[in-house]
Formats: sequence, C-alpha cells, structure tokens
Amino acid sequence: MEGRDVVTYRINHIHLKAADPQKTAEWWVQAFNFHIISNVVRSFGDRFIRCQSEDGFAVNISNARTDEKMGDGDPDAHWGLEHFGFDVTDIGAEIERLEGLGATLKEGPIDVPGGPLIAFLAAPDDVRIELIQPRE
Repeated sequence: MEGRDVVTYRINHIHLKAADPQKTAEWWVQAFNFHIISNVVRSFGDRFIRCQSEDGFAVNISNARTDEKMGDGDPDAHWGLEHFGFDVTDIGAEIERLEGLGATLKEGPIDVPGGPLIAFLAAPDDVRIELIQPRE
C-alpha cells in the first residue's frame, strides 16, 4: 500500500425499505428516538423519509420506486446486512418496551461468556435488531 493516499471513509447512511414508510419511520421515532429530518415523494414515485438517530447517524426509509420489485425481508440470521445493534442499560425492560411497540423477540437474552447480554428482535418490515447490555 506504499504510495497510496490514506482515505478516511465514513458511513453515510443505512436505507430501509418499507411498504408504509411513514408508519415505519414513526415506529423508529418511538422505539429509538429517531428524528424525522425530511419526508418527500421523489420524482421516481417513492416516499423517501430521512431520519437521524440521537447520535447523528442517518437512516433513510422509503417504499418501492415506480415499477421496483421488492424481495422479502428476513428478521432471522442471514447473509448480508444482518442487523442494527443498539446499546441498552436494561435489556429486559427494553425487550418488553419494544414488544409493546410491535417488535417480536427472536433470540435471547443470551449471556455471552465474558461479554454482554444480547437479544435479537424483529422490528417492522422484518428488520432484525440487536440489543446489547454491556457487563457492569
């Protein structure tokens, strides 16, 4: 790599597809305090909602563009972009709260030897999320 300029990369955003982007964005607002930054219908037919997490990470949510065919989501373990991970202080309370918002517990809580407690849930639109409670 000698002679190559060092480039810093920053993740720009994560993009979720949803049949009802407004309903999905509102779920993320309730579940994880996301803020809706913009909400427009774009020229190629999709509703496009830009959200931001409390720590400033961009999450875009849109439905299918005109004539775009969507595959199924998968809230179970799978190849590719697999899940969102969120740090929590009380995993049991968070599981209960998120289930009250319509999420479904898929795995856990799992006590990782020497590590955190973790759990996986299915959020709306078959998005897989992980909760991570660090050891004290």
